[in-house]
Amino acid sequence: MTTFTSNTSINKPLQEVYSFLADFNNHQKLMPDNIQEWVSTTDEASFSIQNMAKLSLKVESRTVDQEIIIVPAAKPPFDLELKWSLSFDNDHTDVLFTINADLSMMMKMLASGPLQKLTDHETQSLTEILS
Repeated sequence: MTTFTSNTSINKPLQEVYSFLADFNNHQKLMPDNIQEWVSTTDEASFSIQNMAKLSLKVESRTVDQEIIIVPAAKPPFDLELKWSLSFDNDHTDVLFTINADLSMMMKMLASGPLQKLTDHETQSLTEILS
């Protein structure tokens, strides 16, 4: 597995950050511009990545005010897991976004840059939206 991480700190209560992330409808706001055809519910989302692939994801589990784990709802080009981990420290919520992807050497060369950019973009967008 190849792991991509990005973290941020948001001056909001833990419950507010968790509530935003727990609803998959809000994740469209975190995505970069090359994400198209977004369709979502509270628990699932499907979308296409411009000139690449179509993905369907679902929330596998939620641990209230701590963690949200997202996995593919349909067979992806490679196995992957997205995880939002939250913790509260004094007056801010610390957020860690992790993507674990089972990439072949060829896919690693092609996908590592875009996957790291995605993790960074999502945490930056989360910070901007909730600040």
